Amino acid sequence: MSLKIRLARGGAKKRPYYRIVIADARSPRDGRFIERVGTFDPLLGKDDPKRVTLVNERIEHWLSQGAQPTDRVLRFLDAAGLAKREARNNPKKAEPGAKAKERAEARAKAAESATAE
Repeated sequence: MSLKIRLARGGAKKRPYYRIVIADARSPRDGRFIERVGTFDPLLGKDDPKRVTLVNERIEHWLSQGAQPTDRVLRFLDAAGLAKREARNNPKKAEPGAKAKERAEARAKAAESATAE
């Protein structure tokens, strides 16, 4: 059984509230979980201490048992000093796609032919 430390959504429509839970990877997002180990309230300010609450001892226990945190939860654990998150780098993110490159080439050719005439 592979375990995940992930978010389970609660709250009303347009008013999200998340529980940080330990769950089997095969169970649904808001479904069955093993233990609740924290909360996340995205409606609170980023500097509010109640935005993310964690039960550090239980999270350390589950990490030692092999539970894998999702990327968002890993950000919270990194901020709390419980786990290390490697910085990601995607140098191709700002590069335009293939179709945009084709359109730019077509515009350049059209401008070139217009100035040549």
